[in-house]
Amino acid sequence: MQLLLFILNKEEHLEEILEMFLELDITGATIIDSIGMGRILAHDIPIFAGFRNLMQESRPGNKTIFTVLHEEKIKSVIQGIEQICGCLDDPGSGILITLPVSNAKGIK
Repeated sequence: MQLLLFILNKEEHLEEILEMFLELDITGATIIDSIGMGRILAHDIPIFAGFRNLMQESRPGNKTIFTVLHEEKIKSVIQGIEQICGCLDDPGSGILITLPVSNAKGIK
């Protein structure tokens, strides 16, 4: 089993990603609102206010999606996300990581 974490920068893709999850028979995921460190520094901490010019095109927030998947679904999910959001190696597309899960309870 793997924990998949995906930080979605373009929230308008959320519905498409969830539809893709359902097509891959992924019926459980948690989505939380999140904010990047740069956004906090530029807008909430006065000493870093100079970063505001650098953050002009940044989005106010992100969605972080996490789910626990069987190993065999990881490749299909990554391909699906990249079809929707573009290559994740490109800046601003999002961030995706997977981590091994040694124990899980409460998951089908």
